[in-house]
Amino acid sequence: MAMTEAVPTADKPVSPQGAAKAPARWQDFVQLLKPRVMSLVVFTGLTGLVCAGVPVHPFLAGVAVLCIAVGAGASGALNMWYDADIDAQMRRTRGRPVPAGRVQGADALALGVVLSLFSVMLMGMALNWLAAGLLGFTIVFYAVVYTMWLKRWTAQNIVIGGLAGALPPVIGWAAATGTVPLNAWLLCAIIFAWTPPHFWALSLYTSEDYKKAGVPMMPVVAGAASTRKQILVYSLIFTPLCLVPAFTGLGGLAYLAVAGLGGVVFLLLAFRLFASHAGETGAERNDAQDAQGLYDVRAGAKDARNLFAFSILYLTLLFATLLVEHLMGLKPLELL
Repeated sequence: MAMTEAVPTADKPVSPQGAAKAPARWQDFVQLLKPRVMSLVVFTGLTGLVCAGVPVHPFLAGVAVLCIAVGAGASGALNMWYDADIDAQMRRTRGRPVPAGRVQGADALALGVVLSLFSVMLMGMALNWLAAGLLGFTIVFYAVVYTMWLKRWTAQNIVIGGLAGALPPVIGWAAATGTVPLNAWLLCAIIFAWTPPHFWALSLYTSEDYKKAGVPMMPVVAGAASTRKQILVYSLIFTPLCLVPAFTGLGGLAYLAVAGLGGVVFLLLAFRLFASHAGETGAERNDAQDAQGLYDVRAGAKDARNLFAFSILYLTLLFATLLVEHLMGLKPLELL
């Protein structure tokens, strides 16, 4: 997730905003929790819990999902507190509550800490301490290792930091069984391998924002051509990996079909992106665009946008298929 330019100082930069400009609304605090990210985390965590194949009382299952959601929200609040200086310089993030001055940084920090402690302690007391430990590790890894260190210092920030986003299915599995077998880590590996092509595709058409903010994303450090090549390499690793659950007793025929057909589309989009000029000068997003418009790009960046958008759909379909198969009691293939 070696810099060549725009290296920030080692100390935490001072946020450009001091106190909030106006009383915060409840919607601002919800935005601190990054609900879009939370929804994917909850979904993959729930999939891990169901795929564990162990009956869990519906109330306890709900508590486990709630803890995963609250833990994800806590990570988001801590990230927005620390990254207020970076967010203020980027079109895509400058409207967030802290850089926009609607929420004080101290309030975002307090919210993140309180929710972190609440989610971990509730998970431990209601389910088990293995799941709670994994949840606590995930929060610390995202808020401290990724946000405070990797994001500002290395172009591998997304690669290493992707572990935080990959762990929810393992947490869900551990909540159900108190164990973390190979299939739980296989779900983690799929998300881990998905993260670089997903985020680097996005960074190809938002690289000017990252450059302005001094964030060493891969296109800023290594250039667009190298980033497109690395996206292709990771795609060649990711798509075959998605087939593996059909060989380990985790996925069934429907999963194999979705993984196979979706993988072909993913690779076609990755090859198209590799052959394109996405990320080169003049292909980035238009400055006049809405800061939240992730999908409205110039013609030269459409191949990056297409892979970014499809990557979300593909990962969602993979986990949705696993979830449906296990909820319906469909027999896995067990080809090995």
